[in-house]
Amino acid sequence: MSIKKDIVWRVGLVYVAILIAAFSIVVKTLYIQFIEADKWEDKAQKYAQNKKKLQANRGDICARDGRLLASSLPYYQLRMDFQAAGLTDSLFRADYKDLAACLSEFFKDKTKAQYERFLRFSKYKKVRNRYVLINRRSVNYSELKEIKTFPIFKLSRNKGGLIAERTDKRVQPHINLATRTIGYLIEGSDKKIVGRVGLEGAYEQKLRGVDGVSVLQKIPGRWVPITEIAPQDGHDIISCIDIDFQDVARTALLKQLKDYNADHGSAVLMEVKTGAIRAIVNLGLDKKTNSYKEDYNYAIGEATEPGSTFKLASMMALLEDAYVTPDDSIDTGNGVYRFYKEKMKDSHYGGYGRISVKDAFEKSSNIGISKLINHYYHNNPRNFINRLYEFKLNDKLGVEIFGEGKPSIKYPDDPSWSGISLAWMSIGYGLKLTPLQTLTFYNAVANNGRMVKPKFVDEIRYHGNTLEKYDSEVISEKICSQETISTLHKMLEGVVQNGTARNLKNTGYKIAGKTGTAKIADNNKGYSKKAYQASFAGYFPADNPMFSCIVIINNPDFRKGFYGNRVAGPVFKTIADKVYAKTYAMHPVKLDYSEVNNTPPISLNGNKNDLNMVFDKLGVNVSNPEYNNPWVISSREDTLIKYKPKAIKEGIVPNVKGMGAEDAIYILEKNGLKVKLKGYGTVIRQSLNPGFKFRRGQKITIELS
Repeated sequence: MSIKKDIVWRVGLVYVAILIAAFSIVVKTLYIQFIEADKWEDKAQKYAQNKKKLQANRGDICARDGRLLASSLPYYQLRMDFQAAGLTDSLFRADYKDLAACLSEFFKDKTKAQYERFLRFSKYKKVRNRYVLINRRSVNYSELKEIKTFPIFKLSRNKGGLIAERTDKRVQPHINLATRTIGYLIEGSDKKIVGRVGLEGAYEQKLRGVDGVSVLQKIPGRWVPITEIAPQDGHDIISCIDIDFQDVARTALLKQLKDYNADHGSAVLMEVKTGAIRAIVNLGLDKKTNSYKEDYNYAIGEATEPGSTFKLASMMALLEDAYVTPDDSIDTGNGVYRFYKEKMKDSHYGGYGRISVKDAFEKSSNIGISKLINHYYHNNPRNFINRLYEFKLNDKLGVEIFGEGKPSIKYPDDPSWSGISLAWMSIGYGLKLTPLQTLTFYNAVANNGRMVKPKFVDEIRYHGNTLEKYDSEVISEKICSQETISTLHKMLEGVVQNGTARNLKNTGYKIAGKTGTAKIADNNKGYSKKAYQASFAGYFPADNPMFSCIVIINNPDFRKGFYGNRVAGPVFKTIADKVYAKTYAMHPVKLDYSEVNNTPPISLNGNKNDLNMVFDKLGVNVSNPEYNNPWVISSREDTLIKYKPKAIKEGIVPNVKGMGAEDAIYILEKNGLKVKLKGYGTVIRQSLNPGFKFRRGQKITIELS
């Protein structure tokens, strides 16, 4: 083959190859553009745009007066972009040692030299990172402001490279006050931080708000937001808790728990009419630290045998069924009585003998109450249990806070029912109630039979505006007759005046309530262990109930004491005394207008018009208010104020004694004297004697007291 043909053949081959390649490119381009368009557009969006969640601000939980109980505060994690465009080598080398010194002094976790090596390595390492963590500790806003004054960091982000990533932390400003009731946040299954306990959990939907979205577009070197859906802040919860009452209750309970080396305890203060929970304290012993903390909401979640506080329900049933009156009698014997093989005892050694029903209740006689219940309901125990159910004692309260314990009052057809069940249930054994359920029952008695649901939240607000206000929820309009309620009022008051709680009696106001002392069962081992639960439930003032309260102390050192009146009662009294002192409505001042002194006040000498205006406001009569002289001496006679003229002559030192500073200075300086002032109040001395001539510009000192 000639050279020419060989060249033509080779050129043709190349030409065909180019045509095939060009055709392939066109086909591929068309395929990508029309067939795979959606696929590549999605990928382009993925690498060119990014979506960032904008976290909503979680709402606050506040006390009834608006003071914060829980709030989200901003904290910042510090990172640094060592490849920031403006962070040149010369700028970095000039200031990085000073920056290292500031970081070492601020965080106090590394030496200056260690921070220098860290900064130098991060700036010049081979694989360069634009997102280097400066320190694991997050800083608050005020600390961030300080850090932004450090060398390099005080420059703009493009030059200094400082990146402050915000995260919100939930804090409770009043440490250890109602911690379990306020609640806390935990990480959910989807990695979101959510409320699961207390009010945080109960009102999670309202508190958390709605997150927003920011769409970022990537341009050379950085991401820039192009569209944004703003987050909606969460709502604020205004709780019923009174911080001052909460502090009083916690201090009183903590002291008693320590004094008696108790395992745990709770105290709840409720407003009678509304059911609003003004204070709720739950303290348990941390054996590792030997200190008490809010480790569990015992008031809401722990259902135990209530003991003698339950005798109120037993007495209510007896009165409501008209089986007894307070003046009827019952023989309690020598303080020991057997129901079948089970021995029951009264706390009073030797027994009470024959006593009235009223005394049996006030003295908390186990035998007296049990014999009455067993006598009248033994043949038909269902009637007694039905009464308890009518009193709503077998129903959960349905409070919004999670974890309410279930009450347990078994029915006669229960397999565990026996011949002694009725007698022991009548004094608070063989059944279970939570402290809050017991308190709600006592509160109903204080509220003339109207049972209201405990209320923890008063209203929901958004940026200060009220969105929802929660009214009191009625569980039962009348749990029993008014006649029964009136009788129980007297009997509960009698417990404090004459019975087991005489140590709570005071002269300022009356307390009504009932003591409780219950043995704690050791699982299936019975009551052989010397473990007790001391309690007191009641309300105050007895003649016009405004607050109800329950105090329960579990497993105090029995060698120091375990009876309800001595262990739980003093906590109740301390709370009641402080609340009574702080609540004006409980003891309004009554004025005896017959003893009001109508004598007009003593006034200063001075300008007549000013004095007239003051006396007019006070309703004081002036005998000669139209007196012509502008300056007067005032005096009082009986119920009147009388004026006398005060002469002011040019060139003569005026008499300003008895005047206030303002009037005295005005008169003296208007007459040409230079005034020096000493003291406060009314003029008592003047250095130049009145009535003498003076030179214009002469100095005068006036002394006030």
